[in-house]
Amino acid sequence: MRLVPGWHPVIVHFPLALIVTAAGSFSAARVLRTVRTAETLAIVGTWTLGIGALGVLFALGTGLAAVIDLQVGAAAHQAIASHVKSAILTTVLVLSAAVWRAAGVSQETRPTWGFMLLLWVATSSLIVTGYRGGQNVYRYGVGVSVEATAAGSPARRTHCDSFLNTFPDFMTKATCCSNFMS
Repeated sequence: MRLVPGWHPVIVHFPLALIVTAAGSFSAARVLRTVRTAETLAIVGTWTLGIGALGVLFALGTGLAAVIDLQVGAAAHQAIASHVKSAILTTVLVLSAAVWRAAGVSQETRPTWGFMLLLWVATSSLIVTGYRGGQNVYRYGVGVSVEATAAGSPARRTHCDSFLNTFPDFMTKATCCSNFMS
């Protein structure tokens, strides 16, 4: 039973917009010569990155909750596994950038080139993750209907099976998937 069904598609768009805005704001703050404008853009970048980092956590949480009882065919299963792995990497990168920005610099300080590199890697990873999520919906029908890709497929596995094979030391089947608890 899902307590909050369908929230993942609603939540994911906020961090995407916020992180891309942060990357653009920080990039402009880094290259502009006008001090006041650069400071203002750095403040905008700091706040949008911070709020976007919280949004990424919510997006990851709602995404993992959405796949707990999801049963799909083999091709969709592989696509979901790729999306989840990408989402975990993206979350780590975005949180790393947010912590870097928050650790010891004032919000109006121009970003360093190292920080910009990390932020653009995180932003690129976010865009790839979003693309993979879109492919799950538009190519495989994940989340659109219960039987979208499982109909006619003899191998029906939950996404948690792949997740647990990837990260066996972090979770057990009982904690990951409610359908294994019965």
